[in-house]
Amino acid sequence: MFLKGFTLLGLALATYGRGFSVRRQSQSLEDCPGYAASNVQDDGSKITADLTLAGAACNVYGEDISNLKLEVVYQTESRLHVKIYDADEQVYQVPEDVFPRPVSKDIDPSDSALEITWVEKPFSFAIRRRDSNETLFDTSAASFIFESQYLRLRTSLPEAPHLYGLGEHTDPFHLNTTNYTRTQWNRDAYGTPEGRNLYGHHAIYFDHRGANGTNGVFLLNSNGMDIKIDDTDGQFLEYNTLGGIVDLYFFAGPTPKEVSAQYAEVAGFSAMQPYWGLGFHQCKYGYRDVFHVAEVVANYSVANIPLETMWTDIDYMYLRKVFTLDPERFQLPLVRQLVDHLHAHQQHYVVMVDPAVSTRDNDAYSKGVEANIFHQYENGSLFQGVVWPGPTVFPDWFHPDTQKYWDDQFLRFFDAETGVDIDALWIDMNEAANFCPFPCADPDGFADEAGNPPDPPPVRNNSARPAIPGFPQNFQPTIPTRRSLTRRQYETGKAIGLPGRDLLNPKYTIGNLAGSISNLTVRTDIINYGGSAQYDTHNLYGSMMSVASRNALLARRPGRRPLVITRSTFAGAGAHVGKWLGDNLSQWDHYRISIAQMLEFAALYQVPMVGADVCGFGGNTTETLCARWSMLGAFYPFFRNHAQNDAVFQEFYQWPTVAEAARNTIAIRYRLLDYIYTHFHRQSTTGVPLLNPLYFLYPEDSNTFTIDLQFFWGDDILVSPVTEENSTAVSIYLPNDTFYDFYTHEKVEGTGSYVNLTDVPFTKIPLHVRGGSIIALRAESANTTTELRKQDFVLWIAPNATGHASGSLYLDEGDAIEQPETSEIQFTYDNGSFKMTGSFGYPTDNVIADITILGQPQAPKVSLLQEAIPLTEEWSRDLDVKC
Repeated sequence: MFLKGFTLLGLALATYGRGFSVRRQSQSLEDCPGYAASNVQDDGSKITADLTLAGAACNVYGEDISNLKLEVVYQTESRLHVKIYDADEQVYQVPEDVFPRPVSKDIDPSDSALEITWVEKPFSFAIRRRDSNETLFDTSAASFIFESQYLRLRTSLPEAPHLYGLGEHTDPFHLNTTNYTRTQWNRDAYGTPEGRNLYGHHAIYFDHRGANGTNGVFLLNSNGMDIKIDDTDGQFLEYNTLGGIVDLYFFAGPTPKEVSAQYAEVAGFSAMQPYWGLGFHQCKYGYRDVFHVAEVVANYSVANIPLETMWTDIDYMYLRKVFTLDPERFQLPLVRQLVDHLHAHQQHYVVMVDPAVSTRDNDAYSKGVEANIFHQYENGSLFQGVVWPGPTVFPDWFHPDTQKYWDDQFLRFFDAETGVDIDALWIDMNEAANFCPFPCADPDGFADEAGNPPDPPPVRNNSARPAIPGFPQNFQPTIPTRRSLTRRQYETGKAIGLPGRDLLNPKYTIGNLAGSISNLTVRTDIINYGGSAQYDTHNLYGSMMSVASRNALLARRPGRRPLVITRSTFAGAGAHVGKWLGDNLSQWDHYRISIAQMLEFAALYQVPMVGADVCGFGGNTTETLCARWSMLGAFYPFFRNHAQNDAVFQEFYQWPTVAEAARNTIAIRYRLLDYIYTHFHRQSTTGVPLLNPLYFLYPEDSNTFTIDLQFFWGDDILVSPVTEENSTAVSIYLPNDTFYDFYTHEKVEGTGSYVNLTDVPFTKIPLHVRGGSIIALRAESANTTTELRKQDFVLWIAPNATGHASGSLYLDEGDAIEQPETSEIQFTYDNGSFKMTGSFGYPTDNVIADITILGQPQAPKVSLLQEAIPLTEEWSRDLDVKC
């Protein structure tokens, strides 16, 4: 969320924005001498060397580091690790307890798909494919620079490369390769503008070379950086960071799906989500009280639109303070009755928690001061910013006591017996966002002048009939008091950052839209517990809060899968949490770009639980936009309608067309929920992505390389939404393969060309089933996922050109982290012969009630089964219909 109407924000951006200039230097980067390699030791799987400055220091953006170390490890058959760091190991490195390093097998180089070669002076290295000798990465394109506050590494690339990834952005999925810069510096990015840094830092790119395969490159470095791609003096990609080290992982693929899975071995396999979390979620900033929230729940029921989870934005808080309830609008007994109602109807409840803690009469503040876990200056005074409740302080996630503090707040406020009994958690503002422009000398004065927090809406007359009758009244909170501060003792240690740096105004200026790297966030000269600086760790803040919050939910409900949806992320976040794509707008271009954003996180960054605010967050949606978006959103892994406080109400029942579109498509999603749940499980255990850009499945079809308005849900459902305003037509690409219309089951032979679909109503989204697949669907949809799990299954067999098909189904209890009883079932079909094999450990009364072979005459429909198939043992039969 973003505070509207800030008169000082425009001034701040004018002061610290794009006009912020780089200081004039006495030397240029071209003068930098690079390094020379010596003392090379080759121990087979591991190569080490010393790197020394090869000439006079250039000191353009800092002081050149004279002595470096090179370490190369052949970690697996498909992964090579290259690390260059300072010999004294003072330069900041991402801590292993924040980003655990992958296990290395230390293989023989001859068993690797990759090999490294190097030139000793000036030092450069190249990564090649062993089988084809094709160069994938070559740093001889420019001298290597390693300074105290600047690092540059350039690699040459093929002409007109096909690149994907490089952080959260709203640029094309297929990256621009001319005069293009991707800035990595997490920020509060209302409106998610194109070409700008947004909420997430993910410095991995996929380099797709068609028939020659795909490789991936991941830079593990949390410092602010510009990654530049250009074709001047040859095509290149160049890292320009504000510090840190070279910590590169190379992935051989050779398919794009394999690169994604290989990255998962480094970033961590994604967290398995609760089954119910895949249902439909509703939220809005601006629900004025608990009665309003209850009315929305009731209205969805009346409209017969399935609602799995109701969310509440910061409206529930007392003066926008975390871990509080508004005593008039969200009285605890009323909120508890709302939650009890939801739980009694197999539904769920979620609220938002921000990292910033109010300094004004707040128990969470007092407890944090007592525990000494808030960020502070070296003199012991607390760093303060301004967020929704006014002046605020920020937890230091590096502090060893912060987790207990966070757990205690959750255990108290979200106590299942006495508090707000939430089922999951939503995290916002965790970049960390700060409304007060740098240097924010007077947070109290700024907050008061800015009108923070905004005035809440008028109190509703509680005698009016609520949606859920019988709410008790008159809950009043306890007002806590402040406590004294304790000065923190700072530590020193290995790889926590060079001393003596300018942590506020580095000479190299990254393309942060907010300007100064300290603007509208926590100051970058703040020292974390343990001695590292926000200068180096800023981009970790959101993910560290997410992990702490997941742990707090686990402390509250041990053994249950925590559903945590966060805004700010760093590489590896998907191993812990899901992600929503921030404060988008109710515009058609944001509807379109959400597809590429979703694919980036789910397919490239290993954050599969991802989705955009359906119908848009900021501004006013329209009936036609919301109708189309409700159907596209049904194919986001995370499916939530959410709008800003001053936007029109956009619940699906507000318009007849949208209500019909939502009912139609939620029914499809729910029938397919076990299909996508199976893909979720696969990604959580193997890294193979649940969503696929077209080029992932057709990597040699060059027509697919730039497509970002269609995608595969799972491996086999092609989703091709109408993307133009008020249009009822769409041109879709069908690769050279067999497909089946999802609705009619009619066979459609793709020819590697575009097909025009016309007369697509505003209540339907074009879908096709890929030939060669077997899809397990629930026989009927339901209003909740709990009821859905009681439905039997049907199988759709979609034979390929040779009459073959295969598929799978994963079954478990749906909510526990440890699942001792599971089924992993495989289906195969060969020209009429059907087999079901696998493991059958999950006890279920559900059966396969019917099998349909797509492309066959369906009228009159004749069942292919004489009796239902139990999902508890192997089964095979020759079916009556052959292709």
